[in-house]
Amino acid sequence: MDKHKLIRYLFALIMIGLMIGVSEWLDEKEILFPEMAALVLGLWVIDKKIWTVSRPMLIVLMTVCAVFGILLVRYSPFPLLANIAISFVFTSLCLITSRTTLIPITSAAMLPVLMGTHSLVYPVSVFIMSILVVTGQWFLEKNKLRQTPLLHNKKQHIHNPKHWIKLFFWLLLIAVIPVSTGQIYFIVPPLVVMFIEFSSSKAGFRNRPVQVYSIMVISAVLGTLFQYYLYSILGLPLVDTALLLFSCLFILFEIVGKPFAPACAIALVPMIIPQENILSYPFQVAIGTGVFLFVAMFFFQKCHRWRRAQLFVCFVPQVIRLRIKRPNRKM
Repeated sequence: MDKHKLIRYLFALIMIGLMIGVSEWLDEKEILFPEMAALVLGLWVIDKKIWTVSRPMLIVLMTVCAVFGILLVRYSPFPLLANIAISFVFTSLCLITSRTTLIPITSAAMLPVLMGTHSLVYPVSVFIMSILVVTGQWFLEKNKLRQTPLLHNKKQHIHNPKHWIKLFFWLLLIAVIPVSTGQIYFIVPPLVVMFIEFSSSKAGFRNRPVQVYSIMVISAVLGTLFQYYLYSILGLPLVDTALLLFSCLFILFEIVGKPFAPACAIALVPMIIPQENILSYPFQVAIGTGVFLFVAMFFFQKCHRWRRAQLFVCFVPQVIRLRIKRPNRKM
């Protein structure tokens, strides 16, 4: 790992620690926004253009969607499944009209719907943290600690409305059973973000479903273990628990060589859910991740039409592929 990347990781830890520290100090869980950890990884640590969005538009979209989620919880007379549908339609329209690819806004609107959050502390927190994130990115780039600049509006993304209608259909179909049974962590917002990213993006992680699945499940397990044992049982302060958690998570990213932003959000969710449900969280995430990845691979990427060589690269981990001896070619 080069020195600049290590510095970016340290800044990310400071930002996450600041968010959790303020939340613990004020005793306001609404300040905790798991997707902010994903934004920090994507906009600070990863040296690539993850999302097509300008800095001012990022602040506007994140805040507007957070406010919309709160208003939906406060004033919507509809059941949970309908509110999930409404929040998804709203964020999809935001992405289409703004011509951006900031998929985490889906989580900003859907998280309060699933968690039943109605406090205005939540959108205010999202607004302030969004400003801190874009300011931090500007600082890192100005001091040449991060090389890749954020794309500006002149390079906007054009969405296909039919694609979003298809995403909407599958999301509701997948959400029916978790909502009707009350097991909502099968469709926790970071998994929805992963589903959209996997179905829509052309990034290289689409060719690594097994690796993505493993990282998401490991992140859920780590988040649960640290929250349950270090915080609930051993009584370690929440800030220290989070810093140790994300230190381990960042080391995991370096080991596998492919950081995945939604995994940061998945690891942070155990800090905001009722503690009596925490031990079932990794199992729900494991199943939910598998379902979302299957639908994305089969119905969006059409993996059943791929050639055998591409399927082999996609579904066989690199560690195993490297150990398979290829037969010598005849001269």
